[in-house]
Amino acid sequence: MASKQKKQDKSAPQGGPAAVAAAKSPGKIQSFVQYLESAKTELGKVSWPTKKEVKVTSIAVLILVVVMCFFLGIVDLILSKIIEAILSMGLSA
Repeated sequence: MASKQKKQDKSAPQGGPAAVAAAKSPGKIQSFVQYLESAKTELGKVSWPTKKEVKVTSIAVLILVVVMCFFLGIVDLILSKIIEAILSMGLSA
């Protein structure tokens, strides 16, 4: 049993659990720099749209927004008239 403890003691770093954690984890600044480097690498892999594609999709979105505004406005008007009719029937009864 004593031989097992000696083997474990030799393989463990000196200084206890705090030293082990410090040896395994890089500093916060080093971690942030590594994050920025990996983000830059990933951004290089992105397939960016052309100006024409951005323009076409932006126009499509704007048209869809306008159409939805009109549609929702009409639906809101119809539903408010229905609710108004239902409430007025309840008051006269």
